Amino acid sequence: MKFTLSWLHDHLETSATLEEICAALNRIGLEVEGVEQRGAAVAPFLTARILSAVQHPNADRLRVCRVDAGPGFNDVQVVCGAPNAREGIAVIFAPPGTYVPGLDITIKAGKIRGEASGGMLCSLRELGLGAESDGIAELPEDTFPGQSYADFAGLDDTVIEIAITPNRGDALAVYGIARDLAAAGLGKLKPFLADTVDGTFPSPIKWDDTYTEACPWVLGRTIRGVKNGPSPQWLRDKLEAIGLRSISTLVDITNLFTIDLGRPLHVFDAARIKGDTLTVCRGGNETIRALDGKDYIVTSEDCVIADGAGVQSIAGIMGGEATEVTDTTTDVFVECALFDPIRIALTGRRLGINSDARYRFERGVDQAMPVMALEAATRMIMDLCGGEASEVVSAGAQPHWQRTAKLRFKRVASFGGLDVPADECVTILGHLGFETTSRDEHSVTVAVPSWRNDVAQPVVLDPSSDIPADRCMELENAVSRIEPECDLIEEILRIKGLDQVKPVPLPTRSVVPGTALTPGRARLARARRVMTARGLMETIGFSFIAYDEARKFGDAPESLRLLNPIAADLDQMRPTPVPNLLAAARRNAARGWSDLGLCEIGAAFSAEGQTTIAAGLRAGRTPRQPGVTASPMTFAAAKADALDVLTSLGVPPDALTATPDAPGYYHPGRSGVLRQGPKNVLAHFGELHPSILQEAGFDSPVVAFEVFLDRIPEPKRRKKSAPDLSPFQPVRRDFAFLAAHDVPVESILRAAKGAERNLITGVSLFDIYEGDKLPQGQKSVGIEIVIQPKDASLTDAQLEAVSEKVIAAVAKATGATLRS
Repeated sequence: MKFTLSWLHDHLETSATLEEICAALNRIGLEVEGVEQRGAAVAPFLTARILSAVQHPNADRLRVCRVDAGPGFNDVQVVCGAPNAREGIAVIFAPPGTYVPGLDITIKAGKIRGEASGGMLCSLRELGLGAESDGIAELPEDTFPGQSYADFAGLDDTVIEIAITPNRGDALAVYGIARDLAAAGLGKLKPFLADTVDGTFPSPIKWDDTYTEACPWVLGRTIRGVKNGPSPQWLRDKLEAIGLRSISTLVDITNLFTIDLGRPLHVFDAARIKGDTLTVCRGGNETIRALDGKDYIVTSEDCVIADGAGVQSIAGIMGGEATEVTDTTTDVFVECALFDPIRIALTGRRLGINSDARYRFERGVDQAMPVMALEAATRMIMDLCGGEASEVVSAGAQPHWQRTAKLRFKRVASFGGLDVPADECVTILGHLGFETTSRDEHSVTVAVPSWRNDVAQPVVLDPSSDIPADRCMELENAVSRIEPECDLIEEILRIKGLDQVKPVPLPTRSVVPGTALTPGRARLARARRVMTARGLMETIGFSFIAYDEARKFGDAPESLRLLNPIAADLDQMRPTPVPNLLAAARRNAARGWSDLGLCEIGAAFSAEGQTTIAAGLRAGRTPRQPGVTASPMTFAAAKADALDVLTSLGVPPDALTATPDAPGYYHPGRSGVLRQGPKNVLAHFGELHPSILQEAGFDSPVVAFEVFLDRIPEPKRRKKSAPDLSPFQPVRRDFAFLAAHDVPVESILRAAKGAERNLITGVSLFDIYEGDKLPQGQKSVGIEIVIQPKDASLTDAQLEAVSEKVIAAVAKATGATLRS
């Protein structure tokens, strides 16, 4: 919120200095964000008069001028190239040493083409105050030479900018700020009085309100015979000082009331309204071109103002171009209304419109001001533009805004932390507009003013469904008593000065701070560390991809299509991060980096909802090492990545089962699924399908894995005991089993491990052979078992017994026989 010091003085009688005003604003919660001395940059420039102007003897486009710029510069010679430099006109003079902001130079005395020049004659653009011009600025004829141009142009005013919290809609008005400062003892508030303007004829335009939920009350009147045009200088200066562009007198008047009283208004060109009725209603998927020149589509959720031709205004936010006032406007219809803050905020957010009107309506405006504001605006329009006013027309009714709040005096000290006498509490509230309705020794009840929409508003709770109805009612009644009192305490504290309230730290729950990461966040961090430690580079991808791409990697339901995507190829929520990783690998390969590993932890989407997946991808060939040739990536690398992530998150490897039923975007014979139990799928791994790789431009295998982090159960917390380390050496035995081609190796390993659980501590695969030396449809599976004695070294007979158990267990579970 910006305002000038002179504007504040329009409403506040005070002798306080700028520093005192800014300090008071900070104390009462209206934090000062900036103070701008508008005239500081142009203070060195002086008003002057050209005494004579003759042709430069050595340059066709230059003139030698004699200039009177007041004491010290009564007769200065200046060489000037402006075509309008001539004898007798009043101009702006820059003495030597003056910095010219529009040119970013400092003036020096010297010679130009042999003629002395002791300064510069300037345009407004060169001062940084105006647009491009063909010559120097010409001031009024009666301008007295030697004045500071900042004083002459009224640029000596100070602009103050304050931060407004969302609950203080009343502070979005200069009058509201003056009220707060007066309550803080910094002066006296001038009363705002609006003269009633009696209508001389019935308004030819009427109101109809069919959307009272969004607009409970709307007023207006016709003013005919007006003359629109440029605003008077005082009005232009007032608005331009705070950064608003002057448009025309009628528009500037509405902007003035928006800033001055926090009361947005709108003026329609009455001649451009079709029919005799303006209707406040819901939108109907119509398009309106607003005053900013953009087209907007309004829906049934938006409140609009329409005439016989359609929507003419996005109510409370921005008017329409079709009925805007122009220099040819002679009859206007002035609108003044109340709008629901929530609906205004939702419409503004959906349409992406930020206007001064929206900013105030969505924070709440004075509920009792529409009549007075309409009268004041009517008077100003007639004073500046002429014309005569009709009778006031309205629709709806003034809402019941009257509320009361009760304050217990002792709560100011016990809850607010500042001991304020009871009489002073009542006085402060009175200065802020809270009128006392009743008072006793311990408390006071006040009527909340119409401009304080944040105090004692009805409370709406959103309780849990398991709370009984009577308990909900009890809580709602308690909150409705507590909240208004807290509001009044806050008002007293800030007017006394927030700097006087001693800071009190919140009580600590524990001397030792809690964990910074939740278990879920810790799990993500652990998975990330494991993947990067395995040589995968982390990436971050969009959560949406092209629809056609999503279909290759699973289901792409219509419910996950984006209606308004940021790009045409990002219109579907992704089913897995793998396509993002594949696209990143393709881009790197196109730039010469074909051997790489990538990973991402991110969201994936399906008809069942959102899940979090740790995904990785390896492309190209393995690293070259001495004695080891580089080879294409295999599904074993992806399986190892997935197993390492799962193990780090507390999943025992023995609890996992590998099955070959990976999704269709994996290679059907070189992929798998890691399960914990028959139903809980924890990971997919394997080579990507050749058709996907061919379409992506890869001519060698690319392997990937997906670990479903949301499906991993929390590890059971067991008390750790000391490790049981046997003093005896382990014994390793190799077995080669002849098994059917379709027998999973996992089944052989699991059967061997369970043959003698007390002694067999490890089983691993070291060879798979399939060739013409074996019967057709058979394969040879070589495994190694580790036998760990605990109490004594095993005899040959005991080792042989263990071997027989392994052979029998594998034969029973898989039908495999020991290869001879």
